[in-house]
Amino acid sequence: MLAQAAGAARYAPSVHNTQPWRWVVYPDRLELFAVTERQLRFQDPDQHMLLMSCGAALHHARVALDADGWAHEVERPAAEPLAIIRPLERRTADPAAVRLLDQLSRRHTDRRTMSDEPVDVKVLDAFTAAAAQAGADLCLLSRDQVIELAVLVEQAQKAETSDDLLQAETSTWVGGDRADGTGIPDASLPAEPAQTTVAGRDFGVTGTLPAGAGHDSAVTYAVLYGSGDEPADWLRAGEALNAVWLAATEHGAALTPLSGPVEVGFTRQRLGHMLGGVGTPYLVMRLGIADTTGPAAEPTPRLPIEQVVEIRD
Repeated sequence: MLAQAAGAARYAPSVHNTQPWRWVVYPDRLELFAVTERQLRFQDPDQHMLLMSCGAALHHARVALDADGWAHEVERPAAEPLAIIRPLERRTADPAAVRLLDQLSRRHTDRRTMSDEPVDVKVLDAFTAAAAQAGADLCLLSRDQVIELAVLVEQAQKAETSDDLLQAETSTWVGGDRADGTGIPDASLPAEPAQTTVAGRDFGVTGTLPAGAGHDSAVTYAVLYGSGDEPADWLRAGEALNAVWLAATEHGAALTPLSGPVEVGFTRQRLGHMLGGVGTPYLVMRLGIADTTGPAAEPTPRLPIEQVVEIRD
């Protein structure tokens, strides 16, 4: 049961698909560790995105346990290990978790332009509720805030593209066929820049995925934020991101994470000011309905289970 939950967590999202986690399965618990060898040291020196990635994997594992009918408790020391899951008693499977379990392998990042159909207001409310249930808040941005966000993203992009070490690091994780099971392959990258209201990350390479038509006129932008800035808070932020992403997949919506403005110090500070100083910004999200007229983005590859899950007696 615990090994199956760890296996399900392999499908969690992670920054540049680095999959920076390792699970150790004991008879009575499941322990989550960070794999710093797969940390983006120049892009993510504070390990914020690494922690969010591991938090997403933690949420995946918890969904799998809920869907299997296992009550459990979670400790988040956010050290060594990052988290510990202990199963308690067997109960009736959570129907909502059963539905979400079906979304684990279907969830993926869609970097194309979205359709002209907006996400229903009630569905956006469900996303906000999902984030809150996981321990974070989701701020849906106004039109004026989106314009300000576009400027922040552009500034963050300029800062990061001027960093040669960061760009060299990115090139090792992005592009090509990714036969080793990590990174972002060409098939998941637009062949040309998508005409989005807020620019997507410039990876320095182009892929093979048609970017789509339109200009994202119906897209909603949101900021995931919370009250804390400690490692455990960033871990929970990853759980909240994953909760929103699975809810989006279930409702037929697409989500694109934008971490650039959080990775650069001065844009992260300005993003916090844009929220009125009420909390720490963890991530920006682009939410919309995927354009189904062209080829869909393919799921990114995954490491073999034996590289991320260890079973001990």
